[in-house]
Amino acid sequence: MRQDGRLARGERTRTAVLDQALALATVSGLDGLSLSQVADALGVSKSGLFAHWRSKLQLQLAVIDHARQQWTDLVIRPALAEPAGVRRLWAAHDRRLAFYEAGTLPGGCFFGNAHFEFNARPGVIRDRLAEEQSAWMTFLTGVATEALELGELRPGTDPAQLAYLIEALGVCTVMRPEPASFRYARLALHAHLRTVAIDPDNLPEPK
Repeated sequence: MRQDGRLARGERTRTAVLDQALALATVSGLDGLSLSQVADALGVSKSGLFAHWRSKLQLQLAVIDHARQQWTDLVIRPALAEPAGVRRLWAAHDRRLAFYEAGTLPGGCFFGNAHFEFNARPGVIRDRLAEEQSAWMTFLTGVATEALELGELRPGTDPAQLAYLIEALGVCTVMRPEPASFRYARLALHAHLRTVAIDPDNLPEPK
C-alpha cells in the first residue's frame, strides 16, 4: 500500500510538471524549455525533476507525448463519440476549434508553434513532431474515408483532400486566434461539407 501511494504521488507530480512544461512551451518555445525553467515555475528544486528526466531532450519528448495525450482526450475522443460519417468529421474540426477557443494553453496551439519552431531544424524533435502531424492527418483522412464508405459523402470525394482542407482551416485559425477566425473556419468547412454530403441535413449547424 505504501509503495502504491508513493507511485501515485510520483505520477501526480510528473503530470503536474508536464502540465506546467506544456503551458510554458507554448509561450517561450519548446527549445526554450528547461528543467530550471519548469522548476522555477512550480517552486520546486531542479534536482527533484531529475528523477523523471535526465536531460532537456528527454523533457521535450515527454512534453510532446503529454501534448498528444491532451489532444487525444480533448479533441479526438470527443469526436469519436459522435456517429461515424459526416457528423464525426465535423466534430473533429469543431472540437479542435473549441480547444483553441477555451484557451487551454496560454500560447495557443502547442503543435502549431512547435512545428514552426523546428520545421527547419533536423533532429529527433522535428522527427517526432512530424510523426504526430502524420498521425493527425491519418486520423482525419480515416474519418473522411469512413464517411465516404458509409455513403454519406458523394462518390469521387477525395478523403485526403478533405483532410487537408480541415487542417488548413485549423492552421489558419491558429495563426489568427480571433473570434471571427473561429467563425469563418466553422462556416467554411460547413459550407464545403454541405456540397459533398449526400444528406446535408446530417450536419449540425455551426455555432
